This record gives sequence, C-alpha cells and structure tokens, in this order.
Amino acid sequence: MKTQVEFRSSKFPPYDGEEEEINPGLWGKRLTEYLAAKLAERGIASDEMAVEDWGCYLPIRNEGFRLGLCCGHQNGDDDQFVCFTEPATPKIKKLFRTIDATPQLTRLLDALRQILESDPEIREIVWSGPP
Repeated sequence: MKTQVEFRSSKFPPYDGEEEEINPGLWGKRLTEYLAAKLAERGIASDEMAVEDWGCYLPIRNEGFRLGLCCGHQNGDDDQFVCFTEPATPKIKKLFRTIDATPQLTRLLDALRQILESDPEIREIVWSGPP
C-alpha cells in the first residue's frame, strides 16, 4: 500500500514566523489546513493539527486506533511537499492483537489522491510505500 506522496505546489508558502515554530526550511500549516478542509468535504473529519519539528500532524477521527496525516515542506525547493499516513502500514500491533487498518487507510488515501489530482496548482505527484 502506497502511503506516502510527494508533490510540488507554490500554493502552500509558510506563514510569517512558521519556520521558527517548526524548524528552518520546514513548514506545513497551510497545506494541512487545506487538506483538513478538503477531507471534511469528503466526509472525513479531523481534529486540530499539531505542529511538530518536521511539519504538521493532522489527527483523523477514527475508532480503535490512532490515524493521522503527516504533512510538510521537504528540504529543497520551496514548492516540494510530502504527506504520509500514520500508521504507514495497514497492520497495527496493539497489545496481543493485530488490527487491520486497510479500510480506514484506503478511504483516507483515496480522498487524498482525489484532492491532489483534482487541483491544477498541484503537480508532479509521486506515490511510494512506507517511509
């Protein structure tokens, strides 16, 4: 299952001071806000984003296990971004059992694919497996 996507867009520049809040050269708030709104339009609810040292974490409302979308600018050109899911694989070990996250990940990834591919300001979309 391909759970990571890289793409280019000049649509998501950093907010003033955002790089100091995260790390120099890294940001992702505008992208995360954009994706949260677009996912909501597709019936996928999220909670408030968390700013991390690598970008932003968007918790997706889900029962039974933690599900999220990690978003941020990559080191390099100002228009390079990456998003990946948490968990990165459909099998989650929890205590003495394994949870199959395939349905939830598939729904999230299908919506993300539709969002990215339908926006003409997003280009060079490349999917890959877990980071």
